[in-house]
Amino acid sequence: MGEDRTKDENYGEGHRSRLRERLLSGGGDALLDHELIEYLLAVVRPRLDTKPIAKALLAHYGNLASLVTADVESLKQQPQMGETSVAAIKIVQAVALRMLSEPVREQPILASWQSLLDYLRADMAHLTIERVRLLYLNSKNMLIRDEIASEGSLDQAAVYTREVIRRAIDLGAAAIILVHNHPSGDSAPSRQDIALTRDIAEAGKRLGISVHDHVIIGKDGFTSLRSAGLI
Repeated sequence: MGEDRTKDENYGEGHRSRLRERLLSGGGDALLDHELIEYLLAVVRPRLDTKPIAKALLAHYGNLASLVTADVESLKQQPQMGETSVAAIKIVQAVALRMLSEPVREQPILASWQSLLDYLRADMAHLTIERVRLLYLNSKNMLIRDEIASEGSLDQAAVYTREVIRRAIDLGAAAIILVHNHPSGDSAPSRQDIALTRDIAEAGKRLGISVHDHVIIGKDGFTSLRSAGLI
């Protein structure tokens, strides 16, 4: 939907000033979820009443996390959401992920495990398609590469053992962490999840490449196959 450029004056400047004052004096907690989105959109859409847009977006996506992580094309289909508005929403996600990933990128993964989980959940818990990502680590468990290996349909994403191990060799990786989400929201591993993990672990073992874990992300939390004793 296109941006509305028909109004010549800023909408509700007094109301927005009050939102700004509450934000600056009380922090983010001083604003409701819809007010955060309302003010964000008002920055890029000063000539439009963004309150009903914000409320409609939250009603459609269910909560703030699902809205911020929504697919770009999905956001563009919402009323009054053009590229400028969508970009404003996605920059919030980009900044949040950059902040959450900082300790993951700068510290040994196993020493910053909770930070890794926070980052993965922020990025993947609310996806409506299945995403598989591979974290390749060096011998000191520092992150070499964080790659999206596959994005599939609602219930299927293809990952091939041979390609995973070949990529690890190309990167000089000593270890791998597999991660994927369950769009259903249930983080319990399937038989296929367990079988794939064991196949990759067995193939890697012969070449001195360890599989530290396979983490499954869902809206209900996460499951570590290592902690569950499944690898």
